Amino acid sequence: MKTLRAEDKLIDGIKHIHMIGIGGSGMCPLAEILHSKGYTLSGSDNNESDPLKRVRKLGATVYMGHSAENIKGAELVVYSAAISEDNPEIVAAKKQGIPTMERSHLLGALTRRYDNVIGVCGTHGKTSVTSMITQILILNKMEPNAVIGGRLPLINSNGITGKSETLVCEACEFVDTFLQMTPDIAVLLNIDNDHLDYFKTMENLTLSFHKFLAMTKLSFVNGDDELALKAAEGIDARVITFGFGENNDYYAKNIKSGKYGFSFDVMKKKEKIINIEMHIPGHHNVLNGLAAFAVCDNMGVSADGIKDALEKFTGAGRRFEFLGEYNGFTLADDYAHHPTEINATLTAAKHLDYNRVIAVFQPFTFSRTALLKDEFIEALSVADKVILTPIMGSREVNTYGIKSEHLAEKLSDAIIVDGFENIADTVIKEAKAGDLVITMGGGDIYKAAHIIMEKLG
Repeated sequence: MKTLRAEDKLIDGIKHIHMIGIGGSGMCPLAEILHSKGYTLSGSDNNESDPLKRVRKLGATVYMGHSAENIKGAELVVYSAAISEDNPEIVAAKKQGIPTMERSHLLGALTRRYDNVIGVCGTHGKTSVTSMITQILILNKMEPNAVIGGRLPLINSNGITGKSETLVCEACEFVDTFLQMTPDIAVLLNIDNDHLDYFKTMENLTLSFHKFLAMTKLSFVNGDDELALKAAEGIDARVITFGFGENNDYYAKNIKSGKYGFSFDVMKKKEKIINIEMHIPGHHNVLNGLAAFAVCDNMGVSADGIKDALEKFTGAGRRFEFLGEYNGFTLADDYAHHPTEINATLTAAKHLDYNRVIAVFQPFTFSRTALLKDEFIEALSVADKVILTPIMGSREVNTYGIKSEHLAEKLSDAIIVDGFENIADTVIKEAKAGDLVITMGGGDIYKAAHIIMEKLG
C-alpha cells in the first residue's frame, strides 16, 4: 500500500466532484477514472469538444461557461492549470469553504490508488510513448488504465479505464507537476532545454527528472541522452537503458526506411528479439517504439504481441496526424511546439514523397519563443514555406518584446497571417497538388486545419 499524502484524503469520503475545464485533454481522462470509482461528476468548460461529449456520456452534468452556481452540491472542486484564481467557480468554492485541488495534484492522488503506475516523462515524445504503451497493453488484453495528453485513435479518447492495477500516464515536468505523482515505473525519453523560464538552468531541470526517477522501483532511461543518464545517477532503483547505441540494454539495429516509417531489429543484450516496422514517420519514432517495447517486454507481453500492436499504431492525435487529401495536397497536424520537435517533424515530412512541405506554425508562449528564437528559425527553415501566426501568449504577458516577425524575417519564404479563417484561405490559395501542409503548435492551431477540411470537404 502506498503512503498517502495529506491532500490525497480530499477525495476520500466524498461523492460529488466538480471539474473546471472538464473538457480539457488532461481533465477528461481523470473524469473517466473518477467515474469508474463511483464519484458523481459535474464540470464546466467554454468550448464544445469531443472530450466534452464523452464526459456527458458518463452522465456528468456539464455547464457551458463559468458561474458560481455551477458548483452547487460539490464537495471538491478540481481545476486545470490554465484556470486563473479569479475564476468565479474557484472564488465561490473558497467563499463556501469547499476544498479545491489542481489537476496535477488529483492525478498524483490517483497514482497512489494503483499498484503499478507507469510515468512517461521527458521533454519530447511523452504522448507518443504513453499512447504506444497503452495500445500494446489494450491489444494484449492487459486491461490498463491510462491518462494520455493526446487522443489515441484505437479508443478515440485521451484515456481509458480498465480492470487492472496498471495506470499509464504522461508525467509532465512543467512547474514540477510530475513530482506530485508516485510512479512505480518511470520512462525517461530525453532532457532538452524547455521550461527554462521556470527551471532557470539545465542543472535544475535535470535535478527535477532525477527526483522523479528516485521515486520509482524501475526506470527505463534513454542511454544515448547524456542528461537523461545524469538524471539517473545515484538512483537506487534498477535502471534499464534503451537507445541506438549497442551499449544499451535494448537497442535498435538494421534501421531501414519503409513506406510508412522505419523498420528495425529490436536487440536485447546483443540478441535479436524481433523486427518491427513502424507505421508512423520519423527516425525519432524508432526510439519511441523501442522505449515502449522495453517497458512492455518487462511486463511480460510477448514480443509478437508488442510487434503487432506497434505496427498497428499510426500515431496519437496531433502527433503527425494525417487528416486527409484536399485539392490534391495532403493535410496533417502536429503538436510540435519546441524547436527539437519541429525539426524532427519537418525532417520526417521531408523524407516522405511530397513536392513541398508547408509548415503552418503557431508559436506558443512568449518566453519559449524569445529564449529559443534562433533554434526556432533553424528548425522552421527545414520547411519549403512557412506560414506563421502571431505568438499565442497563453498564460504569459509579453515582457520580452518578441513577435513572429522576428522569426519570419530570418526565413527564406515566410509570411504572417492572423486568424484561422484567413490562414485556411491562404493555405487553400498557396498549396498545390503534391504538397504536404502541416499545422504545428501547442495551442489551438489545429482549428485552422479543421476549417480547411470544412471548406474543402
